[in-house]
Amino acid sequence: MALAPPAPTSTGTSGPQPGRASLRFLRALGRNGKAVAGLAILATFIALALLAPVLFPEDPSRIGSGGASAPGAEHWLGTTAKGQDVLALTVWGSRSSLFVGVIAGILATIVGIIVGLACAYFGKAVDDVLSLLTNVFLLLPGLPLLVILAAFMPPGLGTVIIVLVITGWAGNARVLRSQALSIRGKDYVAAALVTGERPLRIMLREILPNMASIVMTTLLGSVIGAIGAQAGLEFLGLGDANTISWGTNLFWASTDGSLMLGQWWIFAPSGLAIALVAFALAMCNYAVDEITNPRLRKPRRAASANAPTAVTQGAQA
Repeated sequence: MALAPPAPTSTGTSGPQPGRASLRFLRALGRNGKAVAGLAILATFIALALLAPVLFPEDPSRIGSGGASAPGAEHWLGTTAKGQDVLALTVWGSRSSLFVGVIAGILATIVGIIVGLACAYFGKAVDDVLSLLTNVFLLLPGLPLLVILAAFMPPGLGTVIIVLVITGWAGNARVLRSQALSIRGKDYVAAALVTGERPLRIMLREILPNMASIVMTTLLGSVIGAIGAQAGLEFLGLGDANTISWGTNLFWASTDGSLMLGQWWIFAPSGLAIALVAFALAMCNYAVDEITNPRLRKPRRAASANAPTAVTQGAQA
């Protein structure tokens, strides 16, 4: 009698293949109105940031002699008290603000993933130590910690990114740890442990892929927080004043007295740009929640309460 071939030892995740799941996710994003609107706004700002040297090849921080002037045909968004073109400053500022927001958001999310997975997988002493460290950072007031770190570190984009990561990873770690703990008890994770899979492989191949939705929402939230925190630090004068960003634009508007003089065209564009980017990321976040959370999905066709019930011929017979 012929023996049956041995069963494969690889466990794999219980969900669908990553490639097919990613394709379905992208298709769902394309059909979601919130995602389309948010991605369109983000694509516009990214295109402006990339094309800033082409649209405004001259140094936007160069001081002119005209003084502050309202928007007009020559300067669409007017000029600052130093004679600088506000539109050029806003477009060039998107490069620094988006770069810092994305990099700081990604790094804070990566740190949160590492801490959350380590807590959930190893448990016991590792979980106790990392949870205590996370709780300490969560209890520290965010804004004073940002101010203290930024005040004692050398100015620059690297310093801003480091400060934002230090103050932003703890909340991500707490959320991702909770999700990883729920997945840690699944049968396919236990099967991977029985078959002798390495801890790193289990965390990256069995647990992390099933946290994709919460990781995505955490990343978007981290980017929103990083952009706002950078603008707040630079508005307080704790950033590099020589860097052109939306935060430094607001700082110089406040320093030059634009707020008190009612020169709205100097500070409104940078503030509106921050709000639009945050709105676009929030829309993408809501879209991801709707796609990944079955409770938030809208039915394709709502059934009317007064509509007659369809009866098949077989049922009538």
